[in-house]
Amino acid sequence: MSIWKQLALTLLVLVAAAAIWARFYPGAGDHLARWGVDWLPVAATSAASESEDGNRRGRGGWGQGSVVTAPVIESTINDRLSAIGTGRAARSVTITPYTSGRMTEILVESGASVKRGDIIATLDSETEQIAFDRARIALGDAEARLERIKALRSSNTASAVQQTDAELAVENARLALRDAELELERRSIRAPISGIVGILPITAGNYVTAQSEIATVDDRSEILVDFWVPERYAGTVSVGSSLTAVSIARPGEVFEGNVSAVDNRIDAASRTLHVQARLDNDGDRLRAGMSFQVTMRFPGDVHPAVDPLAVQWGADGAFVWAIRNGRAERVHVRIVQRNAESVLVDAQLATDDVVVTEGIHAVREGAEVRLASRDRPAAPQQGDGAAASGS
Repeated sequence: MSIWKQLALTLLVLVAAAAIWARFYPGAGDHLARWGVDWLPVAATSAASESEDGNRRGRGGWGQGSVVTAPVIESTINDRLSAIGTGRAARSVTITPYTSGRMTEILVESGASVKRGDIIATLDSETEQIAFDRARIALGDAEARLERIKALRSSNTASAVQQTDAELAVENARLALRDAELELERRSIRAPISGIVGILPITAGNYVTAQSEIATVDDRSEILVDFWVPERYAGTVSVGSSLTAVSIARPGEVFEGNVSAVDNRIDAASRTLHVQARLDNDGDRLRAGMSFQVTMRFPGDVHPAVDPLAVQWGADGAFVWAIRNGRAERVHVRIVQRNAESVLVDAQLATDDVVVTEGIHAVREGAEVRLASRDRPAAPQQGDGAAASGS
């Protein structure tokens, strides 16, 4: 290869290397501009970028010590309790007969309203009726014999012992009559409470025993709702506390009620407390077995709430940077609850404080700071917090 071809190839390689350096080396445009080669596109782009950065700093953009802040707000927790409960009648009785026998008649229908003492059904009672009549006759005979003994006693024909025996026989006859009357009475099955009769599971003619279910009667003038609350509410729920309940079957109606009973212990398995509420059932709109959404309200606990970005961690735990009097102050916090948009903390923070959320790397204890949207130290005013929040 001739020498002029070697020189041309070398020159071509040098030009390609220079172009690659100018294109990819950081700061190449600055070097070319200082060398007077500002007519290249790379040098012009670099100069324009530098000019734009200078203009941005001149307008008071992000500079050294600039931070973004967010206001401290107050948030309340543990002020509302919602639970699902199950309703039941204030009083409910399953009626069974005292003794066995053939059911001869049912005197009520399903859904009927009964009063306490009303006869629901009757069992065959011929044997009991005979025993009652026999006991009544025996009592009459014993009383007649006592009268004769008393007449003989007045003439000293009968002794005092005979009169005592006759009086004892009368008392025993009276007891026998009462026993027979009770057995006869128990052949009639009566409602022990006032209420509504449920579906009858048996019909007349069936043979029943003392374990046979004849009917159920519910007194639903009031509805009791059983629900369970987390143990952290154990100290706030008490008998008489007001509440509201919404039935899933009647979503448009809200029922007022109050706590009627609180269990005496926390369930160890679920860590919940059993609570019972009482609701008035005016108009008989509610039924036993309904589910309810129970809501209770409490004073609650108020804590400062900060932006999640403001919480930092150090060797001694969590902390935030608060801006007070234009200077940064490190405030230790204890996290109470994390939410999607805020963190509730226990700390010496007030609602007129603002905390740093961005630019934390530039913050030092006691050092002056500038808000990102301002070119002067932050002032301890309520307006600063609002402006920082909007920046």
